[in-house]
Amino acid sequence: MSTHASDPLAALGSLPGVADAVDSVRKAVDRVYGHRVMRRRSNEISSEAALRGARGSAALSGADWALEEVRRRTDFGADPEARTVGAALRLGAEAGQLLSIWRQSPLRVLARLHLVAAGDPGSGATGAGASGGGVPGDSVGRPRLDGETVDEPLVTAPLPSPDEVAGRLEGLAELIVAGSEAPALVTAAVVHGELLALRPFASYNGLVARAAERIALVGSGLDPKAVCPAEVGHAEQGRAAYLAAFEGYLSGTPEGVGGWIAHCGRAVELGARESTAVCEALQRGAA
Repeated sequence: MSTHASDPLAALGSLPGVADAVDSVRKAVDRVYGHRVMRRRSNEISSEAALRGARGSAALSGADWALEEVRRRTDFGADPEARTVGAALRLGAEAGQLLSIWRQSPLRVLARLHLVAAGDPGSGATGAGASGGGVPGDSVGRPRLDGETVDEPLVTAPLPSPDEVAGRLEGLAELIVAGSEAPALVTAAVVHGELLALRPFASYNGLVARAAERIALVGSGLDPKAVCPAEVGHAEQGRAAYLAAFEGYLSGTPEGVGGWIAHCGRAVELGARESTAVCEALQRGAA
């Protein structure tokens, strides 16, 4: 059995509010997985969850488009908002392809996510606005260097140095590879929070952080069919609440970190509720 010294993520499970959040998430996930529509149409629910998750993540990054506009559009390269939505859609499509790599090489997955988000020609990204979006090609898919700027207007917290970024990314990767007895929600929230704090890439850090959170949740087995998009819940709670919870994570206090984990838990609950509503609509023949 691991100890908190060898498994620091496990210690976070005892922070204020975390146990209740973990319990609430499990109940919400069980509820949607128990719906009769999931037994025969789970692929449709997963596809719709990916679309709605992408819309929610893009909204947090400043491109708050209506769901039907995201569904209807085919050109995502015309302007910064369109490129953000296109990047979110590509990440949603790519995340499921990276599950088998995540536990062995998380840093490779993060590099791939940034390549896909930026639409680098070498990433194989096509459609959905595959465009660099003004990101220099030599800065795509690798952590930023000294002197390189970061385009992440949502987060204004001080930017860690490249050396600190490298060290903390390596530490995060070691935790993921080693595995943990911590609940999946805890691990996913820490992955999300660390990437948002570090902003390791020149662009699309928020989108990449939320995509990595999704990979952690799905890969853990909590949401194996990817039908509980936390991005939907993050967007529904609003940017102000998202940033306030993130400030708590940055504080490093037990209350702040516990509050961030609980906030991420609520996001998963709301994502599960969204997919339950989709199941109900399909059952009625309305979707």
